[in-house]
Formats: sequence, structure tokens, C-alpha cells
Amino acid sequence: MNTIVADKLKTIKTLNNIAESGLNVFNKENFTIDNESENPDAIVARSYNMHAMEFGAKLKAIARAGAGVNNIPVDKCTEQGIVVFNTPGANANAVKEMVLTSLMASSRNLFAGIAWTKSLENEGDQIPKLVEAGKKQFVGKEIKGKTLGVIGLGAIGALVANDALDLDMDVIGFDPFISVDTAWNLSRNVQRAMSIEQLFANSDYITVHVPLTDDTRGMFNEKTFGIMKPGVHILNFSRGELVNETEMAAALESGVVGKYITDFPNENVLKMKNTVPIPHLGASTKESEENCAIMASRQVKEFLETGNIKHSVNFPNASLPYTGKKRLAAFHQNVPNMVGQLTMAVSSYNLNIADMVNRSRGDYAYTMIDIDTEVNGDVIPGLEAKIKGIEGIVTARII
Repeated sequence: MNTIVADKLKTIKTLNNIAESGLNVFNKENFTIDNESENPDAIVARSYNMHAMEFGAKLKAIARAGAGVNNIPVDKCTEQGIVVFNTPGANANAVKEMVLTSLMASSRNLFAGIAWTKSLENEGDQIPKLVEAGKKQFVGKEIKGKTLGVIGLGAIGALVANDALDLDMDVIGFDPFISVDTAWNLSRNVQRAMSIEQLFANSDYITVHVPLTDDTRGMFNEKTFGIMKPGVHILNFSRGELVNETEMAAALESGVVGKYITDFPNENVLKMKNTVPIPHLGASTKESEENCAIMASRQVKEFLETGNIKHSVNFPNASLPYTGKKRLAAFHQNVPNMVGQLTMAVSSYNLNIADMVNRSRGDYAYTMIDIDTEVNGDVIPGLEAKIKGIEGIVTARII
């Protein structure tokens, strides 16, 4: 697919209810919101399943107002030169608060105790006596001094780990891919597990904050339960598929796992003993939805207006200060001499290059070239055909 486009008014389509504060990022002078458009310049969505969608030729970007992109056909987008954004960290505080709330409440059997108390509704004056007699069945344990294992120390995991320390817990963290930015924000008092098995063996509570991949699918299973402390509490606010549910049910029944707190209930989970099924409320706060919408919209706006990319899941991140001069942005196969061919194409039209950046990601790369020569109009005559003729170009545009 080879395209060079230089549209003025950009069309944005939303596939879910996107917070108004996010849509306000798109100024009316340069953007229009049209949810009926069959060929928008960009799509902003939340959990809408896009796998069966056909994308128009103009589509340049999809932004997921949230972290997970399982609802988006990322490989297909890459092949068609469509950048896919997500919003890591925008909902981190909301999920962190839910994790810590659930950790404490489940440890004290609060959910079961409240449900039992409400069942006494018609007992009249006997309720106080029944409460005093029955409360012993809900005796819990304090989290102070216990060990919390945090798997995945990204935006959410780091917040959970730091706040758990403030609650006087001991914290072990495991993340072989921790970023430099996260490392700076993580308390030095978080103990580093050299292996996930070490974390399993030493934690009273385990919370997981990793994406669903072939490597993480079913990571909680009979084998890993056997490494853990008897009665461990497991909190899953990442993806339901991280847990082998058949083997989790058996571990709960035998007491190998003391409690399973999950934000992803289904028929299997609801039948399990000692579960706390939460109706996917981890990021369901007004603040979180607004933060995600604003972040997603800003990423799309920045990309459409300048070509700069941040927080993409399929394109390399790349940024150049935008001065308003003409800019060539090309997504292409990551092969030798591609940058040379692009610069030669530009210089063959007597155009000076002011600045450029090239970033790669796997089999693909992204190049931006700023043109120093004054150019009249939106499209440089002849350059379109020149760029389109280069083998390995997926998409390109002049901004």
C-alpha cells in the first residue's frame, strides 16, 4: 500500500463513548468528529472489537484509550502502515487503588462479611446479636508485615509496590523488562526477585501486571501454585487468560491458593471457591476515562499534525521538533539503503534537508525528513511518485 496524502481537515471517528475532555483536544479548525465516516484519518476507541473491520485507505492511526490492544488487529495495521497507540499509565492510579482496596478487603473477608450481613435483612431486633455471634466466621488477617509479590513493574505495578511499602508490607518485585523511567520511580526498598520462582516462593500475596502474550498465558497453573506459600492470595487485574482456571479451581478447593481476586469474572470463576469476582472495575473511574481519552487524542493529534510518534505498540517511537517546515514521514521495511534512497529522492528535487530521524522496530522502520527549502503549496510536485516508486515503502505523507 503506497500513499502520500496531504489533507487539511482531518476526520476522527470514535468507536466507543470517548470522554468529551478527550475529544476537545481536536480543534475544529483542523479536525472534524464524524462517527459515521467509512474512511477517517484516525480512530479513537476503547474496547470495541476491531478485528472484523475493513480500514479505509485514509486511515493513518488508531488510538486505544487504555493499555490493552487485544481488540485491535495490530499485525494487520502494521502491514497497512497504520500506527496503533495505547495509553500506558493514564489509568494507573485507578487500577492501583482497586488493587490495594481489594488486597485489604479480601484479607479481612470484608466482601463475604458484607454479603452475609445483608442476608440478615428480615431478622429485626435480632440482627445485633446475630452479627456478634456470626462475625467470628469472617476473622481475617492484617497485611502489615506480610510480603507482597508484584509481577510487572510498569506504571501500575510500580505504584502498587510503592504504596504497599507505605502500608508496612514487605515488597518483592519481578520484571526482567523494567524501563529506566520506571526504575527511577520505584522505591529502593522494593526487593528485586532474580526469578519469578523466587517471588512465588516468598510471597503471601501476589499481584500481576503484565500483558497477555504466549509466554504469560496460563502462567498461574498447577506447577506454579506448587511453588507458592500455602494459602497465598492472588490478585489479577491484568487479563483473565493469565490464569489456568481449571487448575486455579482445584488449587482453591484444596486450599493451596487461599483466595483469588480477579477483575475478569466468567462462568468458571463464579463457580470457584474463595473467589472475589469484580465486574471489571479496575480502570472504571471518571478520572481514568478522562485521562485515557485525553492522552489518546493528544497522541493522534500530534501524529497527524507533525508525524511524531509516542506510545505506539507497532511503530517505533520517533520525534523531531516541529518547526512548521515541510516534513516527509515514511513507514517502510527495515532494509539496507532505505534512508539513502529517501534522502536521494528529496535532494534530487534540489531540496535541502534540515533535520531527520530514523527509528526501527523489528522488520519495519519509520523515517522523518524535514525539508529546509521554502516550498509553495502542500505537495512538492513529483516527490510523491518518486517516494512511491521506492521498493519497501508502506506509507508516506508530506506534512
